[in-house]
Amino acid sequence: MSLEAFHQSEPLTLGVELELQLLNTHDYDLAPYADDMLRLMLKQQLPGSVVPEMTSAMIEISTDVCRSCSEVLGQLTPIRDALVKSADKLNIAVAGGGTHPFQQWHERRIYDKPRFHELSALYGYLTKQFTIFGQHVHIGCPDADAALLMLHRMSRYIPHCIALSASSPYVQGQDTQFDSARLNSVFAFPLSGRAPCVLSWKEFEGYFDKMTRTGVVKSMKDFYWDIRPKPEYGTIEIRVFDTPLTIERAAALAGYVQSLGAWFLSEQPFTPEEDDYLVYTYNRFQACRFGLDAVYVDPATGQHMQLRDHILQTMDRIAPFAKEQGASGALQLLRSDVEKNHNDARWLRDCQRKEQMLAEVSRQAAQRFRGK
Repeated sequence: MSLEAFHQSEPLTLGVELELQLLNTHDYDLAPYADDMLRLMLKQQLPGSVVPEMTSAMIEISTDVCRSCSEVLGQLTPIRDALVKSADKLNIAVAGGGTHPFQQWHERRIYDKPRFHELSALYGYLTKQFTIFGQHVHIGCPDADAALLMLHRMSRYIPHCIALSASSPYVQGQDTQFDSARLNSVFAFPLSGRAPCVLSWKEFEGYFDKMTRTGVVKSMKDFYWDIRPKPEYGTIEIRVFDTPLTIERAAALAGYVQSLGAWFLSEQPFTPEEDDYLVYTYNRFQACRFGLDAVYVDPATGQHMQLRDHILQTMDRIAPFAKEQGASGALQLLRSDVEKNHNDARWLRDCQRKEQMLAEVSRQAAQRFRGK
């Protein structure tokens, strides 16, 4: 199978997908209500889409193509409100967060869709363990070669994306000591990690052809990379974000990505190279484990610094581009939390420290998603 041609898209446009938890309102465990939610949501005229995910206590919402993070929020808001209204009819709740704090993976049911059953047959128990919840951000690129440059430049900032969105400290009732434990489940898949460092679409097509000839890969969907090209949309898709607890933070994260992309396109600040990836896995681990307290190693200089300091320096650098894109408010929302050394993982831990009951943490997380 040959690789699909890279479609044209408007540079720096955005698309956001959010995977969400469906909870019962008895003990706030996951509840297999995806079919019922989809049935109710289909009756409403909304932007974007609402679709099933791997297991039946998950759904995914997505926006249409947006030109700003405020437009992202403008689309997520009515979708969120409709979700909450539908959930109330079913006496369930909807929440963000990268993992459910205490669900047991073996209790999950694979959603009845051919691709999900195919993945279950291939990956076994890993498929049910994929009951994790992420935010994906698509950003439009002017052409295929520009998309690969954008992808590899963005790779230096993957630790930022992880730490700013981290919301998965708890797994099966235990504090994992990770801010983002969700990504540990992704890393188990054989085609996860980083994309190959090629900077022309012709080279990438050659790589894809080699992979398909092995029989391991049939389409781009088979790659679980942290960032992957989406030629059918003319975008790159950043996949390392945990689902935030609020749609406001989800929109702000999209604004951060757009501001970085605007900087890259305007100034071409550096040329990516294979050596950038010498510290990639280390930086990614640090961000997952320690969040904003992580150590960041600059791939160009080898300098070690606090990740939060690197984020703040980057925010200063991209502030003019954020202003051009209407994302200054998004940067300020994120900056405020970085300066306070706070993210959603910290909120979840603070809530558990106060309540001493993970079911109550999930209940309050569902209230936050409602905008309460």
